[in-house]
Amino acid sequence: MTRKRTDVFSPQKRSEIMRAVKGENTKPEIALRKALHRLGYRYRLNVKDLPGKPDLVFPKHRAVIFVHGCFWHGHGCKRGKRVPKTNRAYWTEKIARNKARDKKNAAALRRLGWRVITIWECRLKTLDPATIPIKA
Repeated sequence: MTRKRTDVFSPQKRSEIMRAVKGENTKPEIALRKALHRLGYRYRLNVKDLPGKPDLVFPKHRAVIFVHGCFWHGHGCKRGKRVPKTNRAYWTEKIARNKARDKKNAAALRRLGWRVITIWECRLKTLDPATIPIKA
């Protein structure tokens, strides 16, 4: 009995595609950085000393921003609710682990006195960067 292959790519090509998924300097993150810089905010990028390695760190304001991709972090929007048809159990567990890690990192940052702001990829299209509560 032969198994029906549901992926349109070979395992090698799929692996190559997944390796190309970026964790830093994504298009949504760069767009937000540019907008905040135009507003006069200065920040540090991906500070390794802080839990979760936040995308943007505003030391002066004790605030951090995470720019989350809706799919990868399990947002409640249409794209975030989508679960791949193949290997559903793996993806469901993977996204659940990401959400648990995000929650743990945010709690650790708050205990250290940081304000945590999460910006979802889907919101960036309509978000006015001036409304982000960076200043206390």
